[in-house]
Amino acid sequence: MYDVIVIGAGVIGCAVAQALSLYTDHVCVVDKESDLSEGTTKANSAIVHGGFDALTGTNKAKYNILGTAMYPALSKALGFDFKQIGSLVLCFSQEERPKLNELLQRGLENGVPGLRIVEKDELKMMEPNISENAVAALFAPSAGIVCPYGFCQALAENACMNGAEFIFNAAVTKIEKKENGFLVCAGEHEIYAKAVVNAAGVFTDEISNMAGGENCQILPRRGEYCVFDKAMGSLVNHTIFQLPGPKGKGVLITPTVDGNLLVGPSAEDTNEKENFATTAEGLNMVLNTAERSICMPLPRRKIITSFCGLRAHPQDDDFHIGRDKNVPGLYQAMGIESPGLSAAPAIGQALAQQIAVDLGLAEKENAIKTRKPIRRFRNMDEAERRAAIEEHSAYGQIVCRCETVTEAEVVEAIHRKPGATTVDGVKRRTRSGMGRCQGGFCLPRVSEILQRELNLSPQQITKKGPGSEIIVSGGIACK
Repeated sequence: MYDVIVIGAGVIGCAVAQALSLYTDHVCVVDKESDLSEGTTKANSAIVHGGFDALTGTNKAKYNILGTAMYPALSKALGFDFKQIGSLVLCFSQEERPKLNELLQRGLENGVPGLRIVEKDELKMMEPNISENAVAALFAPSAGIVCPYGFCQALAENACMNGAEFIFNAAVTKIEKKENGFLVCAGEHEIYAKAVVNAAGVFTDEISNMAGGENCQILPRRGEYCVFDKAMGSLVNHTIFQLPGPKGKGVLITPTVDGNLLVGPSAEDTNEKENFATTAEGLNMVLNTAERSICMPLPRRKIITSFCGLRAHPQDDDFHIGRDKNVPGLYQAMGIESPGLSAAPAIGQALAQQIAVDLGLAEKENAIKTRKPIRRFRNMDEAERRAAIEEHSAYGQIVCRCETVTEAEVVEAIHRKPGATTVDGVKRRTRSGMGRCQGGFCLPRVSEILQRELNLSPQQITKKGPGSEIIVSGGIACK
């Protein structure tokens, strides 16, 4: 029997698992997809928010502030990319000043450090390409940018180092309360655990209902994004927001930790929990709205990809964190939309501490609290590259030209725990396929390496699990 089973291998589930693994070896994470971060975690704004937007006194405000404060130290300990670049909320007229002042006051009440309003002259010095119509901005120096799936991988790998297990392609179909815990049926597995954590993203309402837990209606909210080539990565220096609207923080422009430019999202409520299709209408709205923030048009020819993510918007507009009101031993992480990524470290820590108290677990003396990332050939100088190739000849084999990813990095991504088993799994761990050609060059080579390292046939290689095979009948390749 496990001490805890965590349902959902996104950033919230992995944050809970990593924090729990400091107390116990007996943690199991299950997910219906083939890999980590296949839901909301892989498709969001990648922003660590300052914490001025959430209403004072809410769980959103509380965990946003606590989580954001944890990122600098956590990124060093676990070896994931995080840059504290700060954010700016633009005000385009004197009539909008009251809204900006309201955000400032709320942020100060929430405890956002260093929050202040900058006037036009200072704003232009901070952001030379900002719109001439911007008269002032709210500056939050504590805000930052992160690679969401990179953070998720760091958490999961550290959890595995401390004894946690991950089971994929295992949709939960039954949760039954037993005398000493729970029976969870996930895929072909029957798993017994003393406690269950519900971190299933847009499916948390269904998992809660399955377990007999509290009701929290989740209304998925679609958000569409455009990613620009690295040639556009220096257009802005901070994350640039406009004043928020009724459906969230609105359309932003931001650099990414990998040097690209990200624009989005839209905000469209939907009843479809797995509709990740982008639309011409949605992307055009995002681009046209984003152009209000800058002094030039966004060059459409520099867009290298677009994507859509779903946020788990709760009906009551706040996070549900902690012990379930109805079922002892069930713990909720429901309705985690923005600023969920910012809040994730604090949510994971809070739930782990609560569960440890309830189960009588003490922090392990031998817990591993650090993790080294995959060595990036593209970040090495010439001497380091020569040394790496001498150590392992696979560093001399370039798999992805756009992102300078080597065979050695792909192999390591496959054999780490939990390792990549799909093309997208390799992509998120190494960035192979994320450059200008979007996998046009490296897809065949990555597929070959997966076949060799996992002893699979070409027909068994998938983009993102069953149903996304790269080679289909007749030998047709799909992406």
